Amino acid sequence: MVIIMTEKLKDILSYRDILIPRVLFFYYNKIGITSDELVFLVYLINVDLTFNPKKISDDVGMPFNKVMECMDSLSSKGIIKLEIKKNGNIRKEVVSLDGLYDKLSCLLIDEKEETKTTIYDSFISEFGRSLSPMECEIIGAWLDSGYSEETILLALKDAIWNGAKHLRYIDKILSEWSKKGIKTAADVEKNRANFRKKKEVPEADILNYDWLNDE
Repeated sequence: MVIIMTEKLKDILSYRDILIPRVLFFYYNKIGITSDELVFLVYLINVDLTFNPKKISDDVGMPFNKVMECMDSLSSKGIIKLEIKKNGNIRKEVVSLDGLYDKLSCLLIDEKEETKTTIYDSFISEFGRSLSPMECEIIGAWLDSGYSEETILLALKDAIWNGAKHLRYIDKILSEWSKKGIKTAADVEKNRANFRKKKEVPEADILNYDWLNDE
């Protein structure tokens, strides 16, 4: 049911002439969009998404080099992406706004809980990509289940140390911590100290071990 609601929300967001400009004005600063990039996005939302930087420059009154800077910046943030579309023998570059809709969906899933937005930003930064609506829901479910923001971010940090950039690994870490009664940062540090003492692991390397196989 939640998945269906999320997909409907995404459909509403992508209905270009009604909601997106308003949502962008409220939230663009929360997803790291500058004022120039906001103008660039509003233009893309309301026109054919074929990428034509010269036309964008002329229509918006933005210097050509600024158009290219906005394109590069928004692409690096995972907000837009250039794709090649083929229609018979004709190929054209189009701009995909799926990344933008995903980020806005995450913010709107529960806009009143600022904690979740902070966690989303941390995951996006560590993963180096945008989160899907499903991933946002999983993170929100952890919080709703009683895991603190602090604990979730520590699990994220340990997962990154072990090269696991996916939520399944983090979910297993949280589950193992729950079994061991680990609920706070202090509990995590105490467990690490015990592990270090038992295994004689140098303190500098204590993060770089697998929580799921530490017995």
